Amino acid sequence: MRLRVEARRQLRRRRTMIVAGLLTALPFVLMAAFAIGGTPDGGGRNGPTLIDTATASGPNFAATCLFVSAGFVLVVPVALFCGDTVASEAGWASLRYLLAAPVPRARLLGVKLTVALGFSAAAIVLLPAVALAAGTVAYGWGDLELPTGGALPAASALPRLVVVVAYIFVGQLVTAALAFWLSTVTDAPLGAVGGAVGLTIVGNVLDAVTALGSWRDVLPAHWQFSWADAVQPTMEWTGMLQGTSVSVSYAVVLGALAFRGFRTKDIVS
Repeated sequence: MRLRVEARRQLRRRRTMIVAGLLTALPFVLMAAFAIGGTPDGGGRNGPTLIDTATASGPNFAATCLFVSAGFVLVVPVALFCGDTVASEAGWASLRYLLAAPVPRARLLGVKLTVALGFSAAAIVLLPAVALAAGTVAYGWGDLELPTGGALPAASALPRLVVVVAYIFVGQLVTAALAFWLSTVTDAPLGAVGGAVGLTIVGNVLDAVTALGSWRDVLPAHWQFSWADAVQPTMEWTGMLQGTSVSVSYAVVLGALAFRGFRTKDIVS
């Protein structure tokens, strides 16, 4: 079980091609929507958002694509790559042959998790990269205009967007670890992927229940848009650091459950 072998196997799978195609197409779908509907007018009920400045420049369009996709769209490929990786092998009955090679179970999981996280990171990077290139061609290269007023110079906007993408990936570690754990306890890939996506949605719903008060602070969903602090005139790290600590804590626990449970699992059952 070498990393490059597993990566090559996953890269050739049809679902990888479909995910890459959909993420590449999404920025163009948004561009078509803006072309048909016109320039955003800033009339949102909750005040100005990044969508209101989407067509101002390429960096603005990339930030807008992240804004509209971070809550759910990017959850799906992460859950798919991490939830399908072990369960699909069990469903194909090839898992027992991998372990009969023999491959230590911890190494098998380590390789599969590393590759799954790598593909998840690539998916999260692909969307803003395509959006930045397409937005620059369509709307020009310029400063990152802020919906609350002011702008970030283009030279400063790119490092800020890198921070945003990195934080979104860290925030998705909870979904990744949850999907991976479910993948080790079932031989139904759809169950692992759907379970991870479903529980992520439940977390978002609970975060919307303001009656929970400070209990929402322990929900990863509560911090998922803390990256907005990175696209302000003065970058604020407090929210992102809190969100990172929550996400990493959940991911470590769920990852440990996956390794612990798989170590003694009856593969032939």
